Amino acid sequence: MSDAIMSFNQNDLVAHISSLPEQSRFHYPLHHGSMKVGIYAPVGEDDQTPHNQDELYIILSGTGVFEQEGLSIPFTPGDVLFVKAGATHRFANFSDDFKAWVIFWGPEGGE
Repeated sequence: MSDAIMSFNQNDLVAHISSLPEQSRFHYPLHHGSMKVGIYAPVGEDDQTPHNQDELYIILSGTGVFEQEGLSIPFTPGDVLFVKAGATHRFANFSDDFKAWVIFWGPEGGE
């Protein structure tokens, strides 16, 4: 394992995300073991499917509604949302400036 500090600059990452095609508005620059960290910034509609790992979303900017397994709650910047592996979920009615940190970790199927 390297002794280097793994890091990235949030502003640089947001600028990079903004330059990507609308259907590819996510990027994971930091990986270690089963963990990966990035920013998710869908445009118009969130059409993601369930994931194999547990995940956290930390709302960076924007507002909207988070839907998970038939339930929904509003979100604002600073909110933290947990999604267990395999759970159906999506962001709905989100503002144009919506961006969230996303962190995946753990074994397939969740912990």
